Amino acid sequence: MTRLRSWRHKTLPLAGRSVAVLVALPLLYVLAAVVGGLLPANAGWQQARQGITIFVETNGVHTWIVMPAVRPEMDWRALAPASDIDDPRRAGDHVAIGFGNRDFYLNTPAWKDLTLRRALGAAFGNGPSLLHVYHERGPAATPDRRPIILSPAQYRRLAAAVASSFVIRADGRTIALKGSGYGAADVFYEAKGSYNLFATCNEWSGAMLRHAGVRTGLWTPFAQSIMWRLGRAT
Repeated sequence: MTRLRSWRHKTLPLAGRSVAVLVALPLLYVLAAVVGGLLPANAGWQQARQGITIFVETNGVHTWIVMPAVRPEMDWRALAPASDIDDPRRAGDHVAIGFGNRDFYLNTPAWKDLTLRRALGAAFGNGPSLLHVYHERGPAATPDRRPIILSPAQYRRLAAAVASSFVIRADGRTIALKGSGYGAADVFYEAKGSYNLFATCNEWSGAMLRHAGVRTGLWTPFAQSIMWRLGRAT
């Protein structure tokens, strides 16, 4: 009996510490995300009065960067041609590009398809990634689609950073997973880099904006880390 009491006395504190760690880690992650979103990169950035209008779009969880399909600074038809989508007639004047976990993207076309295993795998794994490209026509500013005006030099930097996320074959073409989209006007492409808890879809969007010189958070793992600041850009 004495040994049993001793064993319990030694192991309960250890179990308690384990539970405390499990509770503390998510809280620390959220705290770091809040701080990372509040601390600005490119703090002196001012939105251009004239230039190229892009958008950052969100569904509340995920973000995309919406850009003109054809500009002197970048022609996205070379990397994301209309022939890659199910209905080439749906090719629009803008492309919306986002980054994400391969398994999550391909197997969760709707929220009802989300499973705990897949969500945890995307969050805590280090899995391969894809780029999701939507073809859009005449996007307009909405609360969930915020416009940003970039100078030509800023847009070139943004486009170059986004383009560098595509896996490019030896012949210079991207690798489209034809027939993989959620509709007739979108498709997935092989992407560079792994998706994990620290390199999320939203952090990818934030990194693209930071590279262009836009004022955004130093680390933006959540959609809110990006979107709250955009309406204040002038």
